[in-house]
Amino acid sequence: MNAIVALDVSLPDSARVEVGDDTLVPRARALDGHGDSVAATIVWARLDTTIQVLDSFTGATVGLIGGQTGRLQARVGNLRSNPLTLTVQAPLDSITAAGPLRSTVTVSTPDSLSDSLQVQAYATPGSNALNLTNRRIVFTAAVYPGGTTTDTLVPRDTIRTTSGGLAVVQVRYTGGARPDSIVITATARHHDGSIVPGSPITFVVGFLP
Repeated sequence: MNAIVALDVSLPDSARVEVGDDTLVPRARALDGHGDSVAATIVWARLDTTIQVLDSFTGATVGLIGGQTGRLQARVGNLRSNPLTLTVQAPLDSITAAGPLRSTVTVSTPDSLSDSLQVQAYATPGSNALNLTNRRIVFTAAVYPGGTTTDTLVPRDTIRTTSGGLAVVQVRYTGGARPDSIVITATARHHDGSIVPGSPITFVVGFLP
């Protein structure tokens, strides 16, 4: 029962890697017949040419071809794991506004919510769902003039893009002094922290009684 009978393998939550300097590191452990972890030398290998394993012992992997998937497999001796599939994404080329840059909120209405503020992400080659899904767009709000105004971004200040590359937020006035406006900026960054061209996009939400 102390012999290795299975490999427990998994990917980080995102299961995504961006072409460039982004690195994905999978996880693996060898299990004995009791289901307990045992020491073993685990070796990783790629099953597809869309990815490259940099270190066969840690499984550190980079993406080679964006808009594709790639499979990793771990082994101990002749025992092999089930393949793990990860998504390879091309770096974003740019982001643009996908709707009006200005919106107006009437604070006396029951739900003081702005129109949708929309950001569209692009990636080439292949602005497809694999490249565009789950890209991180960060929205920040600044109130003018500053004071006691309270507001919130709906559904939140960090949005993951849809399969079409779209990220959408709205501004909700929640109380305090009525501001003249709230300026919203939207920013996308590459994995290395550099700004995606087109960032930041500036939206202005005006407020009426």
